[in-house]
Amino acid sequence: MGDILPFKKPSLKQRAKGKTLCKNGFHKWEIETQKQFDVKQGSLVTAWRCKRCGERKVKAL
Repeated sequence: MGDILPFKKPSLKQRAKGKTLCKNGFHKWEIETQKQFDVKQGSLVTAWRCKRCGERKVKAL
């Protein structure tokens, strides 16, 4: 049998969940532990990624 697809369209509230917070600057930052050394700068860095939208920011130590 094939996959069962939902017939109901997601509501606007469900589609915009989390996106409006990030657009207004309220990101949910998590520290990325895989990449701690920046080759171009030659120093240790802390990399953050937003859990909701995936935006990244990097700060040198």
